[in-house]
Amino acid sequence: MSDSSDDRPSTHFLLRPAENLGRAIVGTLEELGRFFVFLGRVLRALPRRPLRWKLLAEQMERIGVRSIPIIALSSAAIGAIFSLQITILLGWFQAETMVGAAVGITLARELAPVITTLMLIAKNGSSMTAELGTMRVTEQIDAMETMSVDPVHYLVVPRMVASVLVFPILTGLANVVGVTGAYVIAVEMMGVDPGGFFEQLYWYVNPIDVVSGLIKASVMGFMMSVICSYFGFYSDRGSKGVGESATRAVVTSSVGILIADYVMADLMLKWLY
Repeated sequence: MSDSSDDRPSTHFLLRPAENLGRAIVGTLEELGRFFVFLGRVLRALPRRPLRWKLLAEQMERIGVRSIPIIALSSAAIGAIFSLQITILLGWFQAETMVGAAVGITLARELAPVITTLMLIAKNGSSMTAELGTMRVTEQIDAMETMSVDPVHYLVVPRMVASVLVFPILTGLANVVGVTGAYVIAVEMMGVDPGGFFEQLYWYVNPIDVVSGLIKASVMGFMMSVICSYFGFYSDRGSKGVGESATRAVVTSSVGILIADYVMADLMLKWLY
């Protein structure tokens, strides 16, 4: 007896693009639906006891403390490069002392949270997905569910809370190191007056600029942890599936935080400044 799929009439070749498009749309909607169900599970598990302080501390150490060198290096490089370019530009208008304010505002509002998040996605987001994906492949998550242990509460919530807490701290570090790198280039190499550098930085960079960047960092940390955990939690079987899930997690979370950064920047420009 032939399989039922063999009895289906073949699609006319002129209709195949529409059929493929429809399947892609349905698949995307199914993926979005499963993601929002997962997000609901995470939010429901967030206030649930017991509070796993040890797991939270381990994730904060892994995501935060071990990421300090790479965040310091990347932010110093960004501050130095931006300072070099903006000093040359402002020199055309005899306004080199404004480089401190330009670098400070740009880092505080945009560059520091975005660069910090992208670096942490590459360093921690991919490993987060791979770790959870390996646990799914080796059936450790299934074993936890069999023992009546909620894997979302045990595995995902500590990672999410640690990311929300650690991302703003690392963003603050990126602000300080980035301004320091800009100072070295502008003052020591380009001859900008140090007094003017700090005076313009003091007068034009407001606390709300720094706070808005820290808020963005917390939101981006939440997004990264949930997206990367989702792809790892529902990883396909086999090592190939884990690798593909890690790649999808990095790409999706990177694009997502860039879109979210624009949305938050637009809202903050209307309501905070």
